[in-house]
Amino acid sequence: MTSDDSRESKSVQVRMAQREDAEKITTVINSAFRAVEQFFVEGDRVDVGEVLNFLSSGKFLLAEGEHTLLGCVYVEPRHLDSNRSSPQSEGRAYLGLLAVDPGAQQSGLGSLLMHAAEDYCRALGLRFMDIKVVNLREELAGFYHKRGYVETGTSAFPAEVATKLPCHFIDMSKPLDADKPT
Repeated sequence: MTSDDSRESKSVQVRMAQREDAEKITTVINSAFRAVEQFFVEGDRVDVGEVLNFLSSGKFLLAEGEHTLLGCVYVEPRHLDSNRSSPQSEGRAYLGLLAVDPGAQQSGLGSLLMHAAEDYCRALGLRFMDIKVVNLREELAGFYHKRGYVETGTSAFPAEVATKLPCHFIDMSKPLDADKPT
């Protein structure tokens, strides 16, 4: 990302969210996830309070066109325990809640947001990006594999979220110093 924290592509601008964007972020996330997750989970993905909590620990990057929020992605630096000596335990970021308004999907906005998030984390000196995808969303693995992410394991789906089907997360990671995929 550029030094002014914005990135433009055609008529879409990517910028950092502010607290006053929380309601619009909540609406975009819930509309994007509702259509693809309703087969295994009921209800909204997030509420405004949760988005505000995310804004306290990380950043949302927003894709906007003509002052309309089209998509967002959440990134959070994760500084792990400093007692660990592995170089891979340092300089990590978490990426989540990649969401594109249903009317703007399949337009490249998801990729634009992914690149912006990765560039932002690289600029912070972070070395790895970690994501979690629900195993029932089979289309996601290909999306992230094309962008250089590899599976690193699995983890439990949050117990507090009632699901219609059993599910878990597939953990994926990407070194941020790797060449960008074409």
